[in-house]
Amino acid sequence: MDLANLNAFIAIAETGSFSGAGERLHLTQPAISKRIAGLEQQLKVRLFDRLGREVGLTEAGRALLPRAYQILNVLDDTRRALTNLTGEVSGRLTLATSHHIGLHRLPPLLREFTRRYPQVALDIQFLDSEVAYEEILHGRAELAVITLAPEPHALVKATPVWDDPLDFVVAPEHSLISNGPVTLADIALHPAVFPGGNTFTHHIVQRLFEAQGLTPNIAMSTNYLETIKMMVSIGLAWSVLPRTMLDEQVARIPLPGIQLTRELGYILHTERTLSNAARAFMALLDAQIDLPGTHG
Repeated sequence: MDLANLNAFIAIAETGSFSGAGERLHLTQPAISKRIAGLEQQLKVRLFDRLGREVGLTEAGRALLPRAYQILNVLDDTRRALTNLTGEVSGRLTLATSHHIGLHRLPPLLREFTRRYPQVALDIQFLDSEVAYEEILHGRAELAVITLAPEPHALVKATPVWDDPLDFVVAPEHSLISNGPVTLADIALHPAVFPGGNTFTHHIVQRLFEAQGLTPNIAMSTNYLETIKMMVSIGLAWSVLPRTMLDEQVARIPLPGIQLTRELGYILHTERTLSNAARAFMALLDAQIDLPGTHG
């Protein structure tokens, strides 16, 4: 089975179009069509239904997709295992990370890594933490440094590195901090800007309100914490932000007895052979775990 054809098949299945697959693989649409025709001819089945501009997997295509991932992952795994025998830290390291961690936690580690291992080509993908999980599960990223899921997938090994305390925040002139002590029930009455409903951080905050029988008044949502901070700072809403992001633009709402935190760390696929480059980056991350200020 031709690997180039399999890659084209996966690209179409993930992007939902031949043109999208062509852009991803830097090929023309006719070249993508030719690869799929060759794969269909070899397997003697139709893999896609083409209805106008819509492209969908046939029953045979749906059956092939997990096997295609498996085939490519086994080959990549074999390649890494053989390369590791040399002991060299080189090659490509595909690293997924969230925007927040990539901006606020990783720069010194990336600087140190590139200084120590100049032969490694870093492919850094900035993704939502939830998307990064899928990249790890499907073998498209070797390592991800993200907000850890409260309940990780069975095939994912998660290693906490940083505790990330979360604070309720408003604009400095907001009534929630100018009228004396407030409770979670008071906060729930005011408009909020939240991380997207699919994010781990959203679920952490949502569970806090649900535990007290409350429903937050979510007026807006976005996955970008810097955007949330801006919306809070101009007085549009309250929100919850990592304590590391607090400055004079926003004010913390004191809530006695309530402590929110999330764990930041790295994840990998339990059944994947790691490259020497991935192991070297993990060693830098592990060295952060016991440093002062890492927790809390």
